[in-house]
Order: sequence, then C-alpha cells, then structure tokens
Amino acid sequence: MRTVVMAVFKQQEVEDFYEIGEELGSGQFAIVKRCREKSTGQEYAAKFIKKRQSRASRRGVRREEIEREVSVLQQIQHPNNITLHDVYENRTDVVLILELVSGGELFDFLAQKESLSEEEATQFIKQILEGVHYLHSKKIAHFDLKPENIMLLDKSFPLPRIKLIDFGLAHQIEEGVEFKNIFGTPEFVAPEIVNYEPLGLEADMWSIGVITYILLSGASPFLGESKQETLANISAMNYEFDEEFFSHTSELAKSFIRQLLEKDTRKRLTIQDALNHPWIKSNEHKEEAKAPESRRKAERRQLKTKRLKEYTLKSHSSMPPNNTYANFERFAQVVEDIAVMEVSFSAVSGTRASLQEDVDALVSIYNEKESWYKEESESVRHELSQIRYEFRKVEAVKKHLQQDMRVVGASLTGISGRYLERKSHLDALRQELSSELKWVQDVMSSFQVGGVGGGNGDYPNGSFSSVFNNDVNEALKELLNRPCGGELLSGIKLEITDPGQQR
Repeated sequence: MRTVVMAVFKQQEVEDFYEIGEELGSGQFAIVKRCREKSTGQEYAAKFIKKRQSRASRRGVRREEIEREVSVLQQIQHPNNITLHDVYENRTDVVLILELVSGGELFDFLAQKESLSEEEATQFIKQILEGVHYLHSKKIAHFDLKPENIMLLDKSFPLPRIKLIDFGLAHQIEEGVEFKNIFGTPEFVAPEIVNYEPLGLEADMWSIGVITYILLSGASPFLGESKQETLANISAMNYEFDEEFFSHTSELAKSFIRQLLEKDTRKRLTIQDALNHPWIKSNEHKEEAKAPESRRKAERRQLKTKRLKEYTLKSHSSMPPNNTYANFERFAQVVEDIAVMEVSFSAVSGTRASLQEDVDALVSIYNEKESWYKEESESVRHELSQIRYEFRKVEAVKKHLQQDMRVVGASLTGISGRYLERKSHLDALRQELSSELKWVQDVMSSFQVGGVGGGNGDYPNGSFSSVFNNDVNEALKELLNRPCGGELLSGIKLEITDPGQQR
C-alpha cells in the first residue's frame, strides 16, 4: 500500500491554541471533543487518539495507522466528506482537529420521521454515493461505511448535507499491489473481507448496498444472533427481500440493492454505475406537483420508519462502548500469521530430508566415536590399575624407609650418647695427665744435677735432666702411637725444658 505521510505533526500543546469543550463521542483508543480555535472563534471537533507506546503493547493505536489516517484526510476536500484542519502531537496522544459535524447520525434523523418516501431516500443515498465517488476517484477505499459513520452537517435544513466520517480504516489502493485484511464492522463487511481475499474499492459498494437495504426496510440483511453467524450469512449470500419489509418498495430499489450485494466483485456495481442506476436517476429533480395517479403511486411507496427506529434503537443499545471490534482485528492478524506459517512449513518440509541425512551421518559418527571411547576407556582403566599397583609398592617402600630412618635415628642417638660419655672420660684423663706432667715438671725442676764440677760419671754428659727427658719423650711417643692417643693429648701443650736452659 502506498501512503503519503505528513512531514511533522505539530508538537505544541493543543490547549494553547484551542479551548477544549464537551465530549462528543468515544472509541476504544480515541475520544472526540468539541473545541474552539482561540484565534478565530471557529468551532471544530478534536479527536484525541491514544498512541501505542511500544510494539509489544496491545493498548493504543500504532503510529503508522495514525499517519495513514492523516495522509488520507489530507487528500480530502469534498462537501460530503469530513475535512482535516490541523494535527497536534504530545507524549501520549495525536490530536486531529476536524470539521465539526453536529447534525447527528442519518438514521437517527430519518427515524424521527413518521414515514420516508423512496424519493427522499435516494436524495440521501445519492449524497453518500457522491462522497464515495470522490474517494474512489483518488483510489481511496473507506472500508468502514456504516450508519454510525454517516453523519449530518446540520439537521436544521430540510435536506441536510451528508458527511462521511471516521477514516481510521481507509486505505489508498495501489494498482498491481495485492491488499488483504480482515477489519470493519461484521454486519457491513463484504464477502471478500470475510474470506480473506484481495480487497479493493468494491468493498465500499457492498457496504452501501447493506445500508440501503436497512434504510428502506429497517431490517439488516445478514445480521445473525452472533458475529460468527453474521459472517457465515455474508459468505453464503444468505439474504432475501421479505415481503413483510419490502411490500412498499419499488423493483428498481430492489434491483439497485441486488446489484450492490453481488458476491462477484467484477459484477458488482461500481460507484459510477450506482450513480447512473435508474433508481437514482429516476428520482432526481422530481416536481412536487404530480398527477393524481402518480401521487397515489408515490403514497403507496411511502416507507414507514417504525422498523428503522427500532433498528436504530437496537443498534445503539447493543453497540459496545468502544465500537472498535478489537477481537475482529486480532483475528485478522491471526489469519495473516497462519498464512505466513504455511509458507514457512513448506520450507521446513523441504529441508527435513536433508536434515534427516545429516542426523543419520551424525548418529553414525557418534557410534564410531562411542566405540573408540570404549576402547580408550578400557586402556585407561588398565593403565590406572598399573599405576595403583606401582603406587602401592612405592607406599610400602616408603614405609620401610621410614622404619629404617627411625632405627638409624635411634642408633645415632645411642652413638651420640656414647660419644659424649667417651669425651667426658677423655677430658678427665687429660686433666689427670696434665696434673701428672705438672708434677713431673715440678720434680724435675727440684733436682739438682751436678754435671760440672761434681765429677759424677754415672750419667752421660754429667746431666740427669737430659737422660730423664729422653725417657719421658720415648714414653710419650709410645703413648701417641696408641689408638686415640692424638685425641687424648689434643689440646695438651707439653713443654719439658732443660733446667739449665730455664736459666
């Protein structure tokens, strides 16, 4: 779908430029209030549309949908269509400043009459057709034509002007681009919407056929006890011209309705065909003054509005407060998702065979790897068993070594004790020997050997001291040659001198 988007919405506060008045109507995510422009005093309708804050949220209207509605309204300048004056935006809402339509709904206006002639009916139907003709000339489909969206600009005139409102579902149809959706009000939607088929301008013509049927009879052609039954009646083309409702209706009017309620869109009247239909053309510019017979025929075609009043009261009392049919739109999204899933399933089934081959190859590789792992596991278990055996041997050797170390330690302790004992004994002997040697020295020094002038011939060289020293030296040599002699005499400094030398 091609959409011309408004460059920028005004970011100022709408209250700075307009005085906001009482509420005129509301929907699930929109509310309409009367407003007055401060600079000119002109009255308008301010439509506050709640923006959806995130893509995951289901509350509010998506920005692209608001932009599409604004884009359509910007292209419309026609007496039978509501016009857009300005657009403002704040953090939570987009505010559309629209032409004020204060005359109420067409059906409410007609239901207040006692009766309605076909001539009068065609005057209103013709205005609806002219408004739709302008839209279709710009390739714009309204997609939500219903009595609630057919308003009167001012009902004080004998023939009030029709205004088509609410372009929230309107789309611009682009040549060669297929567009499908399920939306609108079930009672007035075309079979192609119910059956999720490509949509075009023809859907509006079906809705005009349903509106005309209700306007002339006060009965709805496809309305069932439930939404599902209504949609089934539309798909099955289950309607008829009950004599109870159409006893005073002309065949031309019935022909007009039949050609609009045509399931085949190629056979359905176009907007130009509808404007040129004999029922519409024959009632144009009729003179008030008629021949008596013509007047009597016209009187026979006077349509009582009692049933239309009952239908209007019933439709208003059964109308949900928001009047948006959110569940119907969700169903459309589900249908689209299913179509996408079907395409995905075909691709999945195409790749399943190749995936199965890959799985089989992976299973084969897994089995080979599993066999190899088992062999490796057995080998590792055997090696671990050997390592445990060697470890136990090492542990046993370690215990033996620890026992030997304890024995050696005990032996060293004993040897150390004996060593200390011998050392103390040797120290005692050293002291004793030292004292003995000192005694000997003292004795030697006390002797007076007379070698000179004494004439003693018994000692060689006449010296007792030298003879004694020689004997002592021999004894000491013998003692040093014995085992442990050096250790016994270590640290003892033996000094024997000749008494003659001491002098």
